[in-house]
Amino acid sequence: MRHNKGFNHLGRTSSHRVAMLSNMANSLILHKRINTTVAKAKSLRSFIEPIITKAKDDTTHNRRMAFRSLRSKTAVNELFREVIVKVGERPGGYTRILKTGNRLGDNAEMCIIELVDYNENMLAAKEEAPKKSRSRRAGSKKKSSEKPVAEKTAAKDGPKTPEADTKEKAVKADEISEEKAAEEPKAEDKSDGQSEEEKAE
Repeated sequence: MRHNKGFNHLGRTSSHRVAMLSNMANSLILHKRINTTVAKAKSLRSFIEPIITKAKDDTTHNRRMAFRSLRSKTAVNELFREVIVKVGERPGGYTRILKTGNRLGDNAEMCIIELVDYNENMLAAKEEAPKKSRSRRAGSKKKSSEKPVAEKTAAKDGPKTPEADTKEKAVKADEISEEKAAEEPKAEDKSDGQSEEEKAE
């Protein structure tokens, strides 16, 4: 019985499973991405991420601990010299699993597991994507754009004083009186013309 055993045995003995995960971890460190089943990728993720975390501190003890799991000098050197340079500031989550569909032979769920900081396409897309400006009030932009033109010009001129208001009113009153004075003679001319025509009749 497997009561309360929270890991996948992957249908293998313990020694076979450790050897397989070690081999897959070497391949992932050297090639930066590998194609495998989802079940193996999840087991590999929990196997390799603690090793990468230990590699952040480059000491002899940590190198020996990494070698104990990986069993490859080439992979250990690659991990401590190149991989850590890219993932050194990341606080975990060094791998990404991308599902690719099912395998034809046995219909197993397949995926690609990769080191996050080595996928240049995703990094470039993240840099190019513009950040959306978010506002807390809905419709505040619409209201501000629908302000009348007079208010905008008044805002540009600055706040009005009571003296400026009285001057503007006086100027408008003068303009109105001038317009009325200009219209009155025209009306008189028309009335004179009508009276002369009436007399002629």
